Amino acid sequence: MTGKMLNLKGINSVLFVCMGNICRSPSAEAVFRHKMKAQGLSLKVDSAGTLGAHAKEKPDHRAQKAGIARGYSFDGIKARQVTVQDFSDFDLILAMDHDNIDELKKIAPPAMLGKIHLMLDFAVGHEEEQVPDPYYGGAKGFDYVLDLVEAASDGLLAKM
Repeated sequence: MTGKMLNLKGINSVLFVCMGNICRSPSAEAVFRHKMKAQGLSLKVDSAGTLGAHAKEKPDHRAQKAGIARGYSFDGIKARQVTVQDFSDFDLILAMDHDNIDELKKIAPPAMLGKIHLMLDFAVGHEEEQVPDPYYGGAKGFDYVLDLVEAASDGLLAKM
């Protein structure tokens, strides 16, 4: 299912998911939180990783540097692993790539599978399906992640 077909009226909570929850998903959380507040909306917003290796760590310093340069705040964001409870606690779970989708489907209660979507299903004007992991690349990768999650956040908010 693509974001274009999904009914987003009544969505009150969004969880952003990547692998380690230190680059892409905290960037998406910071961007979405900022844009949501600018539109006067108040939703429950969080991020998590499919792996728990970085639990309780702050977002990658390169992700923070790129995001702060664009006016986003990473205050209070710390890595954590996705839990089964998240499928009850969040109306929409947005994964950064297909691997994350596969991992989420392994732990999701069957009745909650419909909550899982790719973040970039909502990005207008981008051909990419997946937000690439910038961890092993340079600073440009973190800026590109922001470009993509900004477009997806704008597209998502426009449908809400």
